[in-house]
Amino acid sequence: MATDFIISGIQKAEIQHLFSLSNEELTSRGITRMTVDEYPGYPCRLSLEDAPIGEEVLAFNYEHHAIQSPYRASGPVFVRLNQEAAQLEKNEIPAMLLHRYLSLRVYDDHGMMIDATTVVGEHLEDAIQTIFRDPAAKYIQVHNARPGCYNCQVDRIPKGPGGDFLQ
Repeated sequence: MATDFIISGIQKAEIQHLFSLSNEELTSRGITRMTVDEYPGYPCRLSLEDAPIGEEVLAFNYEHHAIQSPYRASGPVFVRLNQEAAQLEKNEIPAMLLHRYLSLRVYDDHGMMIDATTVVGEHLEDAIQTIFRDPAAKYIQVHNARPGCYNCQVDRIPKGPGGDFLQ
């Protein structure tokens, strides 16, 4: 039986304050404003879309696994300016993941890594289903395998007491 899941990126409320900062203020915080010069090449962790050539993005260090465990982690990400956070449907996979080689890091409900694998993006849904066969697997963090940058998180949608999936 298939497991339902939801994919989410960075939430706009976490980073919206960065959009109005001057270049000097960004630089003082270790943030770089860049113009996209390659497509695909700048996956936005807010919209979960590849940024088009000519668009401005911010590159900065983001704490994507802010949990009290040895696996607390941060790393570089790109975000497109003034975009909305992706609102994906249940079991929807954003196109920006389908053409990348991905690293999947699997965590339990205590934020401990219990598995990891790599997959070609076009096979991501199958990999998610395989991972979620393990009832201890609560969520997956998806990274680009080669550069290692964080992309998004896949959360298992738990079944309710009557067998229905919680929404």
